Amino acid sequence: MTAMPATPVFTIGELSRRTGLPVKTIRFYSDEGLLPPTRRSGAGYRLYDVHALARLELVRTLRELGVGLPDVARALARETTVRDLAVHHVEALDEQIRRLRLRRAVLRAVVKRDSELEEVKLMNRLAQMSDEQRHRLVEEFWTEMEAGLDVDPEFYARMRAARPALPDDPSPQQLEAWIEFAELVQDPDFRALIRRLSERQAAARAAGEYEQPGQAQREQWFTWMTEARAALDAGDAPDSAVGRALATKVAADSARGDQNPQDPGFRHTLAATFADGGDPRAERYWQLLAIINGWPAIPSSQEELQFLLAALRA
Repeated sequence: MTAMPATPVFTIGELSRRTGLPVKTIRFYSDEGLLPPTRRSGAGYRLYDVHALARLELVRTLRELGVGLPDVARALARETTVRDLAVHHVEALDEQIRRLRLRRAVLRAVVKRDSELEEVKLMNRLAQMSDEQRHRLVEEFWTEMEAGLDVDPEFYARMRAARPALPDDPSPQQLEAWIEFAELVQDPDFRALIRRLSERQAAARAAGEYEQPGQAQREQWFTWMTEARAALDAGDAPDSAVGRALATKVAADSARGDQNPQDPGFRHTLAATFADGGDPRAERYWQLLAIINGWPAIPSSQEELQFLLAALRA
């Protein structure tokens, strides 16, 4: 009768040479029960067969994927499936990636601003906020802006509705925009600016002079900015004939029946109103929201606005 060929066995050193794993690592897996020896030699050395070699490759693969030793043991014992392990670890990795992106956004902001320790702590806290906390921050901001004032409820409802909504997998730019946005709405100077605009609206409503911004007004503003841009591109100064013509047009379009569009006082008051409404921080508020929410980019119109203000004051 022909004898069956002996099954080859390997020492830990031979397993190390075949797999590239350090002897220390293989011995550790064996001590932890993940790689029990097939048998021992007469001298007591651990020996492993081809099945143990395949088991070791599986352990290495799972460990390289970040699976912890307890879960590896459960998989080897058939207490869980590799698929269930994969699902669990994909979720864990997704959360880890999210947190790493948050950290990266904070660190980028730190580098950009050369931040001090307290500001770093604040930025990290802002980055960790939940959707509910972000929405509450905006809600509280607008509630304070209209508290005790008779303002247009429809207008402020629209302001509240434009909330930051970070996607589940935000880009670094979106995270950085959120940090800047959260700091902006908590900035005392910015809050004072928006509150002042709210008070101005309430006063206009009380005097019967308030008119809710409509499409015609937005188109009118766009026309003014377009003409200011053309003047800038042509090298015209605010006190040039082109600048004066634009100022005359803006004053005439903006004056009520009881106001004189040629009056320098009226024009200066109009310029002050435009300056507050077109403050760079107010513009930045909407630009940041656009980045966070993935809206079309909102270009700056500060150069055009400054030209128009100078023309009105000239």
